[in-house]
Amino acid sequence: MRNARGADGEARPTHRQAPLQPLQDHLESSTYETFERDATKYTTYMEAVRRALLDRHVEGAGPQVVMVVGAGRGPLVRSSIMASMACMVPIRVYAVEKNPNAVVTIRHLVATEGWGDIVTVVHRDMREWKAPEPADILVSELLGSFGDNELSPECLDGAQRFLKPGGVSIPQAYTSFLAPVATHKLHNDVRAYKDRAHLETSYVVKFHRHHLLAPNQPVFTFTHPSDTLAGVTDGRNARYKELVFERPAGSPPACMHGFIGYFEAVLYDDVLLSTRPESHTPGMFSWFPIYFPLIRPLPLARGAGRIAVQMWRKCTPAKVWYEWSLTAPEVLPIHNVNGRSYAAEL
Repeated sequence: MRNARGADGEARPTHRQAPLQPLQDHLESSTYETFERDATKYTTYMEAVRRALLDRHVEGAGPQVVMVVGAGRGPLVRSSIMASMACMVPIRVYAVEKNPNAVVTIRHLVATEGWGDIVTVVHRDMREWKAPEPADILVSELLGSFGDNELSPECLDGAQRFLKPGGVSIPQAYTSFLAPVATHKLHNDVRAYKDRAHLETSYVVKFHRHHLLAPNQPVFTFTHPSDTLAGVTDGRNARYKELVFERPAGSPPACMHGFIGYFEAVLYDDVLLSTRPESHTPGMFSWFPIYFPLIRPLPLARGAGRIAVQMWRKCTPAKVWYEWSLTAPEVLPIHNVNGRSYAAEL
């Protein structure tokens, strides 16, 4: 995630921004306000929760337990309650949030809406909280512009212990996608800093003038609940992928400046959220694409050609970062080695 909002209320990013670090930093009220205006996202979440409740409902079994982890100021709590009302399946909700300012707001929301009998607000980090009962459904909105770049895998690894056997995580899975891109102005803006760090940092950007040099391809996929209760310390969330993009015959000359990234998330069953152009969720604006620069622009000749890139997602107990390296048509050095320029802190 995500984007910023201008003074006129229009959703827009700052020209470019590093991805948020919600584990390290408490998000500001203005950031929450931007997320909460995205009605499409929360309507889609509501439909996913509604379907999950119906699929798990057993007559006479009592309320289903829904845990909203990273609850923010409460929009997913509202979506879950609306889903319960829509399908007439009772729920009991735990809203788990570590940001003290957001907790004040969500407690006020619960009191104002009269949800006190069904919602328990928990001011704790989801990775440390001990739940009083197991959950039927675990709901979160921890996705970043590249899917996993705001540490959703690490957070949900820690939270999936809350689930009953056979319990449901919403989202169930997400996949990142990558494509080579020509974006002269954006690359020049980054290069103007005249240092390596800015050319080895990924940025959330609302692309305007750019040209895709080949169709996007899938990169990393994460599923929840995962097969094992393992954390980042064992490297289970590390990933590696080599992608080969083929430029078709007749392609005009171009200059490649880096890679543009998207994500596609399965919330539940066939309920999707996506920033990928082929499947973009209509009307959703919470996420913009992500940009991975190259340390120098690479001219591409006219006609068919091969573009190859290696992508790594690397992990330690303290941080998670990406490294990337172009291997065709030329070999460039590995970018962001050991997270020297940018990493997401745990």
